[in-house]
Amino acid sequence: MTYIVALTGGIGSGKTIVSNSFKKIGINIIDTDIIAKNIIEYNYNVSDAIKKKFGKKILNSNKSINRSILKEYIFNNKNYRLWLENLLHPKIYKESQNQIKLVKSNWCLWVVPLLIEKNLEKKSNRILLVDTPIKTQIKRIIKRDNISLQTAKKIIALQASRKKRISISDDIINNNDISKINRHVHCLNIFYSYLSKKTKIYKKNYLTKFY
Repeated sequence: MTYIVALTGGIGSGKTIVSNSFKKIGINIIDTDIIAKNIIEYNYNVSDAIKKKFGKKILNSNKSINRSILKEYIFNNKNYRLWLENLLHPKIYKESQNQIKLVKSNWCLWVVPLLIEKNLEKKSNRILLVDTPIKTQIKRIIKRDNISLQTAKKIIALQASRKKRISISDDIINNNDISKINRHVHCLNIFYSYLSKKTKIYKKNYLTKFY
C-alpha cells in the first residue's frame, strides 16, 4: 500500500510551490484543487448543476464557469458554500482515492487544503503543513485570485486556524523564504522514502520543522 503524505495549509500559504518542488524530483502528486477544477470543467452533470444554481452571472463569455466569480459568491453566502461543498467534495475524495490506487512509487503527496475542515486527518500516514503568516496569505490571494480584501479575509476566517493546523501536523515548512523550499523538499523526500519502507513505525515518533 502506498504511503500517503497529506500536504495542507491555508489558502495562499504556498502549497503549490511546495508540491511543484516535489513533482520536479519525481514524486506522484494528487492535488484536490486540480481534481475539483477538472470536475467543474469536465463533469457536465456538475457544471450544469452549478450553472442552474448560480445563473449567467458566474459565466465567462464562452459559457464556461468563472471560478473567481464563483468563489466570491460562495464565500459571501454560507448556503451557497455548503451547497457547492456537498456537490463537489464526495466526488473529489473518490477521485483522490482512485488516483492514489494507481501510484506505483513508495509514497505520494496528497494535496488537501481542507484536510482539517473535512476531517480527513486520519486518511494519510503523515501530515505536512506549509505555514505562512496570515498577512502574507491575504496579500497573495488578493493578487492571485483578483478578489477583494473583504472576501480574502472571509475565506481565511472560514478555514481552520493556523494554530489548529500546526497542532495536527507532523512536519512543517515555513514558507517565508522560497529559496529554501527545494532544500527542505529534498530532505523530506529522503525522510518519507525511509518511512514508507518502515510503515510499522508510529508516525508521531518523528517531528520536523523547516524554517
